[in-house]
Amino acid sequence: MTTVQVSHVSKAFGEVKAVQDVSFEVYPGEVFGLLGPNGAGKTTTIRMMLDIFRPDQGTISIFGGKLTEEKKNRIGYMPEERGLYKDLKLEPTLIFLATLKGIDEATARARLGPWLERFDLQDYRQQKIQNLSKGMQQKAQIIATLLHDPDLLVVDEPFSGLDPVNTRLVKDIIEELRQQGKTIIMSAHQMHQVEALCNRIVLINHGRTVLYGEVAQIKRDFAGNALTIEGQGDFTNLPGVLEARRHNGTWNLTLDVGVDSQDVLRAIMRQDNVKLERFEIAEPSLEDIFVTVVQHAGQEEAAHA
Repeated sequence: MTTVQVSHVSKAFGEVKAVQDVSFEVYPGEVFGLLGPNGAGKTTTIRMMLDIFRPDQGTISIFGGKLTEEKKNRIGYMPEERGLYKDLKLEPTLIFLATLKGIDEATARARLGPWLERFDLQDYRQQKIQNLSKGMQQKAQIIATLLHDPDLLVVDEPFSGLDPVNTRLVKDIIEELRQQGKTIIMSAHQMHQVEALCNRIVLINHGRTVLYGEVAQIKRDFAGNALTIEGQGDFTNLPGVLEARRHNGTWNLTLDVGVDSQDVLRAIMRQDNVKLERFEIAEPSLEDIFVTVVQHAGQEEAAHA
């Protein structure tokens, strides 16, 4: 049975169509990526899932049906904007938030100790949240999301403000939760983190679903849309190339949909003062695919405007 089923949902605010015909399913024991550029409709979709907004069209099923108050206690939601009471102390705030999710204070207190220790916050339990660093506040927000042991977690930018050590810790925790059969929906802009954690994704652009499926299959479908180039010359502004990035002397090119890599090669060789040392078709990263799909969709919309 699906944990979350979003079917053809739409939502408008006045003349602004925030979400238009978005569909996807999420299953127990998976980390699912909800992706899109800024303003794509991700947050609106999440808020409809959590019954904060009601969809104008379409249906949403959570744990097999309509979202009830009892089901809400089985959900942990971490918004991108921190929602902690900054002028209150860390420990009582986290305990209070857990009791709002249906567990008693004694249980919340017993669970909190190990989490504070794991996140290295035990020495700050009586500190006001506003006195904590940005990274500490992010870790506190994660604890608040996990403390009531939810079956469904919706996390928006979970790695924001975290150093590499704590980023790895959060990734380990997400994987542990997945192995326990929890359902995790993750929205993030760090595509390498999404690629490492998510087995399936949906990409929303201008409120519409533009890509949906298994990450491995999506990467196979877009094979040939990325090139690795080394040499001397100008490899920017080539026809059919959406993005050209240079790192340590190596160029990584992202091609538009339908562009033949051999056409790019011929365009390079027609240039003066070019010395090509390496030209290789590369497996596209999820970031390359994101750029390709979003920019291609933007070009199609502009052409039809």
